[in-house]
Amino acid sequence: MMKENTIKIFEQSFINNWELPALSDYNTKKTQTYGDFARNTARLHLLFKKIGIMPGDRIALIGKNTPSWVNVFIATITYGAVIVPILQEFNPHDAQHIINHSESKMLFVSNSIWENLDFDGMKNIESVISLDSHELLAQKDGKEVDKALAEIDADMQQAYPGGFGPGDVRYPEVPNDRLMVINYTSGTTGYSKGVMISGNNLSGNIVYGINSQLHRRGTRCVSFLPLAHAYGCAFDMLAPLAVGAHITLLGRIPSPKILVKAMNEVKPNLVICVPLVLEKIYSKMIVPMISKGMLRWALAVPGLDKKIYEQIRKKLVEAFGGEFEEVIVGGAPFNAEVEEFLYKIKFPFTVGYGMTECAPLVSHTPWREFVLHSAGRVLPGIMECKILSDDPENVPGEICVRGENVMMGYFHNTEATDKVLADDGWLHTGDMGTLSADGTVFIRGRLKTMLLSANGQNIYPEEIEAKLNNMLYVNESLVVDRGGKLVALVYPDYDAMDQAGVTRDQLPAHMETVRAELNKLVAPYERIAKVEIMANEFEKTPKRSIKRFMYK
Repeated sequence: MMKENTIKIFEQSFINNWELPALSDYNTKKTQTYGDFARNTARLHLLFKKIGIMPGDRIALIGKNTPSWVNVFIATITYGAVIVPILQEFNPHDAQHIINHSESKMLFVSNSIWENLDFDGMKNIESVISLDSHELLAQKDGKEVDKALAEIDADMQQAYPGGFGPGDVRYPEVPNDRLMVINYTSGTTGYSKGVMISGNNLSGNIVYGINSQLHRRGTRCVSFLPLAHAYGCAFDMLAPLAVGAHITLLGRIPSPKILVKAMNEVKPNLVICVPLVLEKIYSKMIVPMISKGMLRWALAVPGLDKKIYEQIRKKLVEAFGGEFEEVIVGGAPFNAEVEEFLYKIKFPFTVGYGMTECAPLVSHTPWREFVLHSAGRVLPGIMECKILSDDPENVPGEICVRGENVMMGYFHNTEATDKVLADDGWLHTGDMGTLSADGTVFIRGRLKTMLLSANGQNIYPEEIEAKLNNMLYVNESLVVDRGGKLVALVYPDYDAMDQAGVTRDQLPAHMETVRAELNKLVAPYERIAKVEIMANEFEKTPKRSIKRFMYK
């Protein structure tokens, strides 16, 4: 058990950083100081108490990243209730299922999402409040939440007649072993599971962020990953708020152009992102640059290539604001070509590994110590790792982890919990990989997606797909087993084809060329027998992972 209590970490931070900026909305340009934030937290605590919210009750939260969203999250856990953050990308049916499955008693929601939800179908919800206007949207008969909202200013005045100051920040004693968050996964297996995250799980991640100085008092970060997802939640919200950093909320993942503009205005000291962001910047900014005739020739000249790479690195660093220590990449597999290029030009990035069930972090290494194609070292003193293999350093096996960050289990799903969480605390991640002597993790792919060749070789489709996705006119792909043969399902880059004047009739011949080129890059047992062209984009989870189960 971590000695640092999650609730007390925030209590102390709000007191110590009272005058510093805490949250800024990039779109409205409005900023809350830590004092403002603590005051808004106190208002919500009074409201919860008045309408009968009890410690341990669940409160659902769904909407885009805004200061109001963050206020509700922190106010809920510091009150002793349980927050249920729901990705706004979930369709209304799935969102409503989660609200009901979690037995949430109260809902905070964006107006645009509320329009598509059915209040009568929410069996446990007693009241619904708008994240946009803070007004009551609905309440069950007999409840007087509208009255409580109307009286909140008077209640604040009565509770804090001298005004709310740092000395009034006093949160209840909530032990770290208590449930604080139920985070529903957006996995590719066809249904969501409610991951039960304790205060200890949160503390493990927050304390690692503090001790490794990912964020510091007065530093800046730009938050654009979904805060309802464990990755963005821990390191774009909880860790910064724990130390007095300033968070600027973009609302959601923007286009590369808007993101670069925001980065240059805010100049963050740390950038947390998913591979897709860097991959898009690479394909939109870098590939067109290095593919031009003269520059392509110059890169083949020893000495000259070094200077060109320095200039590209400089442009990339400037694109992210120019003042960051490192870019941490996580949340999905990283394209090997992009990773190798960034490593070659010495761009300050590192790759971490985690999962919702670890709230989320398992491994991370500062960029100066990062090993190419790795996922960082297992968090020292917080997590431990083992590989289910006779030769863990060389032969991939399932990655199992144990430690402070490992979840309590799945909410109301003991069967699923028992499948992945052993009695001795080891969590079966479902990922395949190896582990070096110094604790560095190397991920090969998912256990569930691993295929077996006719001669018994393990095939990791993700590794083949990464190579295929780098090829001309390939937007995204999926490698599947069809009767013992590997088939690549390809959704083409129709925009690039149109720009190049490639017709739909020419596409099959081009894909056959792609197949031949791909087969030169992979092992004999990984060769693709056929390419099937997809007319539409693959079905995705809210986290933008392909729903592989739909294409088996």
